[in-house]
Amino acid sequence: MWPRAVDWKQIKFGVEIEFIGGRPAEVELLPGWVMSLDELQLDETGAPSGSELKPPPMLWIERDQIRIMLDRLQAQGATANWSCGLHVHVGLEPWGADIVPPLLDAALAYQETLQALLGTSGHRLIFCPPVTREIRGRYATEPSAEAVHNHGRPQSHRCGINAASWFDIGTAEIRYANGSIRLDEVLNTIELCLRFVSAVGAGMELPREKEAFADALNAPVRGYPAPTPAPRWYQERIRLEELLVPVIEPVVQQLVLHGEILHVLPAADGFVVAVEDEGGTTTEYVVTPPSEGWKIVRRHKE
Repeated sequence: MWPRAVDWKQIKFGVEIEFIGGRPAEVELLPGWVMSLDELQLDETGAPSGSELKPPPMLWIERDQIRIMLDRLQAQGATANWSCGLHVHVGLEPWGADIVPPLLDAALAYQETLQALLGTSGHRLIFCPPVTREIRGRYATEPSAEAVHNHGRPQSHRCGINAASWFDIGTAEIRYANGSIRLDEVLNTIELCLRFVSAVGAGMELPREKEAFADALNAPVRGYPAPTPAPRWYQERIRLEELLVPVIEPVVQQLVLHGEILHVLPAADGFVVAVEDEGGTTTEYVVTPPSEGWKIVRRHKE
């Protein structure tokens, strides 16, 4: 049922807390909490590190669990760096599927505002691409998970305001926040996302200037995880990936039809290419570059 006014404190939520360092396998977990040990981030050297910590669906009144778990991470020396994100899942049960079209409309109207308010680091935008009018049109024609799937790379089917999560676990996922394990920043981010989805559920119109947007929601205007620039080696790696992807893409499609390239890394005999299939399974392949065909464009000058 939409529209429907629902107190944001009565909406269940979850949060994915990405971090580096610490000893994730040794962290004592509260009941229902999950440590995804295969969800590794990158430390400053590029080595896989840390994990992703997730609570069970909870209400705002239960948020002290987050404090307890963040204290345990910090006691181990865990931190959040430029490679980490903070993803908030907001339950859509009060409205059901009726809220998906208004959520897509709200994404078209406010996604840039939400991104600006949360200060998303530029290098993280590839992980939270925008909802497009094409997506909205597809959903209007044929409401389905496939309609809100945004093809591209990497993980591009998960938009910054991710309506596809409704079909997976009954939530809207908001992916714009930078990583943090500071309690105030995590809670501020969760509160903003809850208030935003509550406003969408009630059919509210909001201003698009970021401070006025926060004021209209009665949400914090500041106090969110700060943007952190990626190191130069990572920026250069991404530039090389962007050049290599079009070259490797035809080979990948022969291996995995409709597969999406997540990353390309150097190997002794070529490149390691991680490919995600339509079912979400990732497989790594080693691809060897051609011995002919490279073109010299120009001499580089500093």
